[in-house]
Amino acid sequence: MKEIKIETEYITLGQLLKFARIITDGSEAKYFLSSNKVFVNGELENRRGRKIYPGMSIEIGNKKYLVSKDDN
Repeated sequence: MKEIKIETEYITLGQLLKFARIITDGSEAKYFLSSNKVFVNGELENRRGRKIYPGMSIEIGNKKYLVSKDDN
């Protein structure tokens, strides 16, 4: 499981995909989410604007990500 640290209160799913280098451009998020199964805390999600908070887990294929707060 890869940890993704954020400095803000939350990050959107589209921003997370870009931050994790799953997509290269934010405009790809809608297409990516319609073409791939993405699970947020075990539930299928296809909204790029879904707010992702620290402690939430994301699963894309066989890759898992855990979002945590960067306290720097």
